[in-house]
Amino acid sequence: MKNIVLITGATSGIGLACAKKFAGNGHNLIITGRRNDRLNKISEQLEQDYSVKVLTLNFDVRDNGAVKNALTNLPEEWSKIDILVNNAGLAVGMSTVQNGEIDDWERMIDTNIKGLLYVTRAVLPGMTKRGKGHIINIGSIAGKEVYPFGNVYCATKHAVDALTKGIRIDTVKQGIKVTQIAPGAVKTEFSVVRFKGDKNKADSFYKGFEPLHPEDIATVAYFATTLPAHANINDLVIMPTAQANATILNRE
Repeated sequence: MKNIVLITGATSGIGLACAKKFAGNGHNLIITGRRNDRLNKISEQLEQDYSVKVLTLNFDVRDNGAVKNALTNLPEEWSKIDILVNNAGLAVGMSTVQNGEIDDWERMIDTNIKGLLYVTRAVLPGMTKRGKGHIINIGSIAGKEVYPFGNVYCATKHAVDALTKGIRIDTVKQGIKVTQIAPGAVKTEFSVVRFKGDKNKADSFYKGFEPLHPEDIATVAYFATTLPAHANINDLVIMPTAQANATILNRE
């Protein structure tokens, strides 16, 4: 059966990998992002490669008005979203709290927490009304422990961890599935953003070990949606084999 899968932040990294994985298994997609040119190119490629339908929505999850306008005015054929992958998120900066930049904090809080809430609030009423749906929140090992210079980013991902549990509680009577996937080190544009465009610093973090690939997370996300109706993965932590926790890595 073809589902309608909404993926936020689908223009790169884990979001793009999820789009390819779900499309490759025959599901129609709604993909969102801030870079409209990339959305359109990805849409064309997915439709060509996998013979699925793709709807693109160009908005920033931090803008609640834009989120509501896009997701509450969907064409009828796209209005019954079966799976929501809350992937849009970022880390910006590596500093102590006493040296932190307020703009960085606000970007992370507005995207990682408020953006997830805005999108979920727009989609979840339809799921609960139909008594069917699956929300997958892409969290992080940063939501399980706090590491040096991670302060606010870790706080936002701890919030994702708590919100996932809260949504699970709030929707259990309606039969909604809710899953958090919390990866360790994944090599994507994530680190380039965290180091504010310094690709050398970003690349150096991944030297000496093999990090997770976006496709690894997409595989897990897709698997979570294939379980029978009576089974739900609440929380899943996935790490590179070379990574024991947020700070302990086996670098060759």
